[in-house]
Amino acid sequence: MTEVRPTAAASASLWERDAEVHAVVRAIEALGADSSSSGSLLVIRGEAGFGKTALLAETRRIAERRGCTVWSARGGQTLRSVPFNVVRQLLQPALVSLMPEEAREYLGDWYDIAGPALGLTEPGERQADPQGVTEGLVAAVRRLARRDWPLVLLIDDAHWADQETLRWLAAFAERLDDLPVLVVVARRPGEVSGESARLLDAVAATAGGPATTLSALTPQGTAGLTRATLGEHADAPFCREVWAVTDGNPYETVELLAKVRDSGLEPTESAAGELRALNRTARGGGLVARLEELGIDATRFAWAAAILGTGISVDLVAKLATLSRGEAVRCAELLRTARILTSPDPANAQADGGDLEFVHPLIATAVYESIPPALCTAMHGIAAQIVTDSGRGAAAASRHLLQVHPDDDEELVEQLREAARDHLAVGAPDAARRCLERALLEPPRPEVHAHLLYELGCATLLTAPAKTIDHLQTALALPGLDGAERVDAVFRLSQALLHNDQLEEAVRTVETEAARHEPGPARMRLQAAQYMWEGIHAGETTSPGRSERLAELARTCAGRDNSERALLIMRGFDAMTHGENAEEIVEACDRALVNGRLAPGLGWTDNEWGLELPLMLASSYAYTDRLDRAESLFTEALRTYDSAGWGGGHLALAHAYVGLGHRRRGRLREAERSLRESLHIAERVGRGLPLYWSATCNLIDTLLARGHVEEAWSMAEQYGFAPPYPSTIVLPDPRSVRGRLLLAVGRTKEGVNELEAAEKAAAARGHHNPVVVPWAVDLARALAVDDPGRAAQLATDARRRAERFGTDTAIGEALRCAAALETGQRAVRLAAQAVTYLEASPCQYEHAAARVEYGILSRSASELNRGLALARSCGADGLAARASAALEAGPEPR
Repeated sequence: MTEVRPTAAASASLWERDAEVHAVVRAIEALGADSSSSGSLLVIRGEAGFGKTALLAETRRIAERRGCTVWSARGGQTLRSVPFNVVRQLLQPALVSLMPEEAREYLGDWYDIAGPALGLTEPGERQADPQGVTEGLVAAVRRLARRDWPLVLLIDDAHWADQETLRWLAAFAERLDDLPVLVVVARRPGEVSGESARLLDAVAATAGGPATTLSALTPQGTAGLTRATLGEHADAPFCREVWAVTDGNPYETVELLAKVRDSGLEPTESAAGELRALNRTARGGGLVARLEELGIDATRFAWAAAILGTGISVDLVAKLATLSRGEAVRCAELLRTARILTSPDPANAQADGGDLEFVHPLIATAVYESIPPALCTAMHGIAAQIVTDSGRGAAAASRHLLQVHPDDDEELVEQLREAARDHLAVGAPDAARRCLERALLEPPRPEVHAHLLYELGCATLLTAPAKTIDHLQTALALPGLDGAERVDAVFRLSQALLHNDQLEEAVRTVETEAARHEPGPARMRLQAAQYMWEGIHAGETTSPGRSERLAELARTCAGRDNSERALLIMRGFDAMTHGENAEEIVEACDRALVNGRLAPGLGWTDNEWGLELPLMLASSYAYTDRLDRAESLFTEALRTYDSAGWGGGHLALAHAYVGLGHRRRGRLREAERSLRESLHIAERVGRGLPLYWSATCNLIDTLLARGHVEEAWSMAEQYGFAPPYPSTIVLPDPRSVRGRLLLAVGRTKEGVNELEAAEKAAAARGHHNPVVVPWAVDLARALAVDDPGRAAQLATDARRRAERFGTDTAIGEALRCAAALETGQRAVRLAAQAVTYLEASPCQYEHAAARVEYGILSRSASELNRGLALARSCGADGLAARASAALEAGPEPR
């Protein structure tokens, strides 16, 4: 191996790192070659002291020498509970250079979403969506990166980064293909577990190659470094002992050689026996002993610096260590001389970086762990008070409050509750949860306990439904939650049960609580919740007479408040799934609107009722041929979630339902694009959830309509579109769609079985809408040859239900099915009637299919040409091919 012989002590840790340095050089040269090139990611793994920080420093030097902008940040062992800590460090150079109005201009719509997380602006009134904040931070860095190309991002000690930063980093790393940025991440192997480990693995997976793993120095490399530091006269036995004592750890080697030089020890075999003792003073107990030799004041100063972890200034440390400023200045110099503390590198300076930092993270860890536990707890308490008194707020103090020993402190409980609210406001629910869980240990006063559990349940609703259930059930069992707050807690508990796939328990929860209340708004909200959860349940269990009671209750509602509006929406949705008269359904839905729009409190981002209600409303319009209203609502959802920064499940559902609107309208290409985006987002949220099924089911339905049967089958196989089905309703019915898919790929028997299963499930729930649950028309066509009698009966029943529902689409589709089962002029007449109805329908794909089928039956070239033009405009490639083939074949002889 070629020896690298740095000329400066600062680069001594780069010995035997020539291959790694060359890899960095290649990446930086590729970055600077073209502003349109794709970005890249380098992951550097190495044990503590193996030179990760030195390699990042060299990366900075090389990058800056080639004209790159470099932003850097470092995780901290005691700072992992501080949300967005590392990403804030990373962006400070760019943010400091911008005036407030410039920052708003650069970040655009993302300013109000990412701004609070970055400390640029105060948070809004609503709890921020974590996924939305992550997406906002990705967008922020992308926009700033285009301004500062070529840009290099350095993240050291990523194993100690906060989870919020790691979530951003994982998302950002996925998007480097079209952004010319070099990201270099250094971390220790192992060290973390759980979500942080998963996110770090996700980052590494995007690197496109194996991580660079730093190895220990070889004996030859250690000898070269020893002679470069102490002189060429260092003999071989001495050099071998240096390697043996340090195990080739570069940091320990550098530190040991510095001590040899400072002590005047001759680098000869006769002195080699003293190396082991000398090395012990550089780490662990030896470092602590060396620190104690500097005196109690210097020790207290070092302890205080370790407690702070970041922003270490002489004045702040003096307050925490209870030293005068003169004493603090003296201690700082002692610790600098002892190579425990140093001045920050100006190139890495942060806005709140302070005057000092530890020479190496290993030293910071050793000093922190040397603090007596009781004193460590007490110092964290003092640090929290200092931070609070400085006006930085409860959130900034919370990392210290988390370490304070429980002591029945009412003020501490309130501080932690305030910190949790601040964390939620910027999109850090995990940080909020930690604060509230710590407050429970204090413990809170009995009159506060239930409120605290309620807040904890709200904080974990988006991230841990099972924990939310436990917290809210306990809160409701305790005295203290009354009135509107108790009703809200019950509603949120039912939401958590729903998200945890415990829908029947969700129904019982609101039903039981509703029975405790007198008639009024609170009871009506709970009743509405019960009807809502029952209405979206796909299983066979429902309370007897539910639809009749809901219809009776809705008849008394005029839309005076949101509880009445909610009941009207649910009545409309329930009637739609049951296939009742479409005009009456629309009338109920219209009464739920205020001046044609969603009422305040029932919007897409309002937390009181959730997104289920507007989805029910829009779906009712979509399947009653009021597609203009449905599309307006679906588009509003997408625009609202985008502008509010709500990502994850909310955004996935918005794209899915926009896709559903396109599919119903017959814009199949646009539907496919929206649904693929929905599925992409849903993959990040998690498979098996109802939103995942919505994206998958609609995408497969759209691909079948386009005639892309093989691709539809491949998607079904890839994404698990098969039983068991979710417990909540998915539109359209997934059993019907899967049955149609099986028929399309030639698995007729399985397809028939699936459609018959759809028939039984629909009958159990009374879901007789032939458009939402279209099993009957597909099953009739499948049975036409082997069981024509049953096929005819199915077609007759489908037509009867379609006429009861009363939309042009439903009747036209039933007539198409009837025509497919007939022959001769009766088939032609039925097909002509289908065209008449579907021409009046907003569903252009179905209209195109009816035109083509009528053209084939009537042997009409003009009808086939009209059908072909419609099919092509819809993007229905299979239907267009069928029409073209019929035109080429010409009319059959009569």
